[in-house]
Amino acid sequence: MRTPRRRVWLVVLCLWAAGLGGLAPSAAGEENGLSATPPMGWNDWYTAYCGVNAQLVEQSAQAMVNDGMKAAGYQYVNIDDCWMAPSRDSAGNLVADPTRFPGGIKPVADYVHSLGLKLGIYEDAGTTTCAHLPGSYGHEAQDAASFAAWGVDYLKYDRCNIPFDQFPGQPEQQVQQTLATRMSDALKATGRPIVFSICTPDRGDDPWRWSAPIANLWRTTTDIQDNFGSMLVNFEGTVNLFADAGPGAWNDPDMLQIGNRGSTRLEYRTEFSLWAEMAAPLIASTNLAALSPGALAMYENTAVIAVDQDPWGKPGIPISSTGGLWVLSKELSGGDRSVVLFNSTVTAATIATSATAVGLPAAGAYRLQDLWSNSVTASRGAISAFVPAHGVVMYRVSTIDRRQARALPPHT
Repeated sequence: MRTPRRRVWLVVLCLWAAGLGGLAPSAAGEENGLSATPPMGWNDWYTAYCGVNAQLVEQSAQAMVNDGMKAAGYQYVNIDDCWMAPSRDSAGNLVADPTRFPGGIKPVADYVHSLGLKLGIYEDAGTTTCAHLPGSYGHEAQDAASFAAWGVDYLKYDRCNIPFDQFPGQPEQQVQQTLATRMSDALKATGRPIVFSICTPDRGDDPWRWSAPIANLWRTTTDIQDNFGSMLVNFEGTVNLFADAGPGAWNDPDMLQIGNRGSTRLEYRTEFSLWAEMAAPLIASTNLAALSPGALAMYENTAVIAVDQDPWGKPGIPISSTGGLWVLSKELSGGDRSVVLFNSTVTAATIATSATAVGLPAAGAYRLQDLWSNSVTASRGAISAFVPAHGVVMYRVSTIDRRQARALPPHT
């Protein structure tokens, strides 16, 4: 497994000291006008794996509407691997599995669109998908045309079973980039706006280095599993890539596991907070019909979602991580900061920082809104909390004057 890239904290602190925190993100997003903020939606994989079918997709779309997820900002209903038949038709076209998608993909897309949502689909740059079904290698333009004709709005593009022997002397990363570019160009040629998500997980391809001109998001890490350790690996493999992401071009640490019951409620809250702080896509992969009220409320925390979806599109920056006690700061439009205090250790601890350290300007006082408890306090500059093991405290911090501060309880 690749070691997560770490940046020297001194560089980060120098950025704040030099006043460079106000610069817009350097990443140049894919020029298709899509994903100005990180995509939000649902994916079937961790619910159905290769058992996905039209009924599940349509029921999940309806649940997103009925249970408030659409109103909270979730819009993509994404079909993962295994939707296709084992072989193409006589003309070389992709065909949906006739048993699980008896009408094909278009009726499913039409249904999803009728709910005001958008449909995503999966393919692979290789000869076959990861589940050994027909891949798009050599069929990029043909498949892109099919997706457009069906009404697809989002493509997740994997990297299994690529014939590297057809590219003698070329590094695997270069081949990956070549094949992803082929599909990106094919999607643009259809004239239909389709979000392009590159899935090249943890195989040394460093997609964040080359994907921004051709894709809207790219995987940064290995496939996530439903446990705290896996979540931590994906967080640490993404958090230092903040300079590579911005509007139209996002780091993707993989899908959210909230509701799958392999982690505690506290750990799921941590996952959601960290993904929002990193400006990561918020793609739920769970059985929406079986979500507990608590899990649903987590997905629909509009204060945390607002951090993820902030129009400036700046990922949070790690300020410190001494001893596994993390401080992250995300600059928001309007001058506020989102500050996450994250305890990755097995023992509860106090995590402390200051308004100056997280990049806020000098002010008479600061307003701290806890985005999970919704409590509001005032501080002269200290930002701290007693954080449980595997937990977070997430603040939205803004400048106020001392008169305003006197009307609020003190931050302790």
